[in-house]
Amino acid sequence: MTQSNYLELLSKEYPTADAVSAEIINLRAICCLPKGTEYFFSDLHGEADAFAYLLGTASGVIHTKIEALFQNSVSEPERDLLSALIYRPQEVLRAGKALGDGDDWCRITIFRLVQVCKSVASKYTRSKVRKKMPQQFAYVLDELLHADTEENKEDYYTAIINAIVETGVAYKFISALCLLIRQCSIDSLHIIGDIFDRGPHADLVMEELMAFSDVDIQWGNHDIHWMGAVAGNETCVANAVRLAISYNNFDLLEDGYGINLRPLSTFAAEVYQDDPCEIFLPHQLDTNVYDPIDAHLAAKMHKAIAIVQFKLEGQLIARHPEYEMQGRDLLAHVDFEGCTVTVDGKKYPMRDCLFPTVNPQNPLELTEGEKELVHTLTRSFTHSTLLKKHIRFLYNNGSMYKVVNNNLLYHGCIPLTKNGEFKKVKLDGKPLQGKAYLDAIDRKIRNAYFAPEGSAQREDAGDYMWYLWCGKNSPIFGKSRLTTFERYFIKDNSTHDEVYNPYYEFVDDRTVCEKILREFGLNPAHAHIVNGHVPVRHQQGESPIKGGGLLFVIDGGISKVYHGRTGIGGYTLISNSHHLALAQHRPLNEVRKSGYKDVPRVQVVERYPKRRTVLDSDTGKTIGRRIEQLETLLAAYREGQLRENIK
Repeated sequence: MTQSNYLELLSKEYPTADAVSAEIINLRAICCLPKGTEYFFSDLHGEADAFAYLLGTASGVIHTKIEALFQNSVSEPERDLLSALIYRPQEVLRAGKALGDGDDWCRITIFRLVQVCKSVASKYTRSKVRKKMPQQFAYVLDELLHADTEENKEDYYTAIINAIVETGVAYKFISALCLLIRQCSIDSLHIIGDIFDRGPHADLVMEELMAFSDVDIQWGNHDIHWMGAVAGNETCVANAVRLAISYNNFDLLEDGYGINLRPLSTFAAEVYQDDPCEIFLPHQLDTNVYDPIDAHLAAKMHKAIAIVQFKLEGQLIARHPEYEMQGRDLLAHVDFEGCTVTVDGKKYPMRDCLFPTVNPQNPLELTEGEKELVHTLTRSFTHSTLLKKHIRFLYNNGSMYKVVNNNLLYHGCIPLTKNGEFKKVKLDGKPLQGKAYLDAIDRKIRNAYFAPEGSAQREDAGDYMWYLWCGKNSPIFGKSRLTTFERYFIKDNSTHDEVYNPYYEFVDDRTVCEKILREFGLNPAHAHIVNGHVPVRHQQGESPIKGGGLLFVIDGGISKVYHGRTGIGGYTLISNSHHLALAQHRPLNEVRKSGYKDVPRVQVVERYPKRRTVLDSDTGKTIGRRIEQLETLLAAYREGQLRENIK
């Protein structure tokens, strides 16, 4: 497109020189505002309650604002109540109603909430705050936030609050105001992978993310196999069902996403009726509310889908010798008479030898019942309206990595050699490394969903989604192998080892971190890497800060599964206009016991030499280019190259 054609298009939006001038003034003013606050989370693993709490509290920032505003004028119990109200308005308001809180409490509370909202919204333009407002009360909220309480507006301000109370909508308005405070406390949200699996409600985490105005996601391996399942890959479907059952996530599957598990329960009860399936009893970390399943039936379902998965994996490995996973089709290496399995050339006794659906002469072949079961489950995944909506959001807002405001974000690793060099990996016959490798993976992932249904390209990409889940050169897996089969069937723990990519030996090497940043076009003097995937063993003294301050591993164990290993309840990395800070959280069950009075430990890891403005951010660069275009349009109007559309 020529410049003259572009200016003609731009003139449709700004038809006069005055309109152009007004927009230039507006954009230049925006560039002088403080940079918005960014929050970085990783490895949420379906922990919807914990995530909602951390998001709602802005990792302690809202509490800090309340203390700054009211420490000398409001009692500590009232400040605590105000904090809790903002975090969990429905719960607190229900309790307040039962206690008989009256109109005066509502008036005082609205006044205080408006002060908090003014504080957290002060760095945004009025129009940006308006876009975040719940529509039902947008006009009233806008007036309260910008009304002056001095003599000329004090009566007006009071009249608004009185009208809210007298019309009986005070509780609804308070809830809307609390939501706006939470929305304004965080400008943009970065999720460094692994939303799915282990925890009870990945569906609610996704709903929370979709309600947020500015969010990006760097895919983790636990996200990828769900994406592959919705794309119709049967191996990914079996893996998603197996993992969900293993963590007792029946509410997620059936009530959340409408996955029909009745055929699996019927099949498992019939085929494994005489098998106690003891090693397949699910982890009972959470209780199912809507779909409680007897633990022994769940164990049979777990074993049934696990055997199906091992068969499908073996078939997939045979289809793709380029994956170099020969020998990982362990079901094909079982001696069914001797009850042993051969792993890496060595025989091991097995803990379970009951395989009623396995043909020893062709162990990877599905029975007719298993084929029908896989077909039914796959249709449930590909036809779930809510799940498809969530996965489409993952595609639209997700990527293998992201470079934003001098930060490089990715979930797992950048594959390295033992010498700390970028490892060359073949993808579709082409040797790739570093950034080029991740870019190629990103394109291939999209083919699994967007390539024509039934095409060879889509089928190949769907299989590759499973490889990304557990393949040795997958940057979002980052290990030599996944020892699922061994953990089920072999007691010898030496077979359970999963060797990490050399990347994890070099994360404390500043030189290697600098090399990675340069590979992605960043200057190490001003940039950082934000990483997830591997829980930081805080209670063993491990620090999330690596590479001489260049790299942050922010998987601190939000998932209950990791609390015993990490000793904490997760990390949040916070980048505001003043500094970069790391918030360390306690597990949610401990926070609840404290009456939600817990305040995270916040460590400032880098102070900026001067307060950062929008101009210093990627948004500022985009606005700068826009201003240049508008200045060219303004010159074209004034020099007569374009005619103004004056009405």
